[in-house]
Amino acid sequence: MSRSALPLNAIHAFLVTARHLNLTRAASELCITQGAVSRKIATLESWLGFALFTRHARGLHLTEQGAALLPELQQGFAMLVNATEKASRSNASIRLKAPTCAMRWLVPRLVALEQQRPDIHVALTTTLDHGSQLDNFDAAIVFGPSPAGSICLFEERLTPVMASSVTPPTQIGELAKFTFLHPTPDSRDWQLWLAGLDAALPMARNQHFATMDLAISAAIQGFGVTVADVTLVQNDVVNGRLIAPFATSVATGASYSLLQRAEKDAPPFLPELVAWLSEV
Repeated sequence: MSRSALPLNAIHAFLVTARHLNLTRAASELCITQGAVSRKIATLESWLGFALFTRHARGLHLTEQGAALLPELQQGFAMLVNATEKASRSNASIRLKAPTCAMRWLVPRLVALEQQRPDIHVALTTTLDHGSQLDNFDAAIVFGPSPAGSICLFEERLTPVMASSVTPPTQIGELAKFTFLHPTPDSRDWQLWLAGLDAALPMARNQHFATMDLAISAAIQGFGVTVADVTLVQNDVVNGRLIAPFATSVATGASYSLLQRAEKDAPPFLPELVAWLSEV
């Protein structure tokens, strides 16, 4: 046999057999037959040029050379296993769950993270559920009251926004001529903003959406005016896709918060992802 062809499977069989000193138990752990264990050990003995075990009535005994070799092989095999496990973990993805309404804020940050840290892999799953549970994910962005133990990313503050191609109103009353785009099936977000300003408006034309992100997209296309979270639309305003005609924003009492798996169960780089997303 070529000396370059190190029989790793045979070494593994030797280590298991040396621990049990019993072919039956070694075969059970390795999920192979006793004959297969014997053949693997014979392969290693042939490669080494000396015997590793002697057979006795009560089982196997290590030969003097086998006993001398065992500690170094145990140490080397453990280092090999640790190295491969570390490499496997470092290539694992961080499973992140986030509500669709957070995508306008989240996606640019994940793109920037990938550019700076290509070794961090994030598997993103979007959901309409705002529930504060990790489920099977490593981290989750949740919307609503901040859950215990979570990191508050930013508080929701609403303000009207519309396409930059539209002539903006100068007074709140002028909003009445627009179609009102609602981020929810009801009108609660608009009512929250108006109540914060102690104002009232007739809403003759209305369009309701399932998420804030859809309402924002409709506003960008010039369909009307929506109320949106100032953090979520920050890039759209800076890049000229939207305008916010009024400086006043109203806090809703809700927040976007980040939950993360406990450190002992966390994948590599989860703390780096959390730190990145927390830098609002």
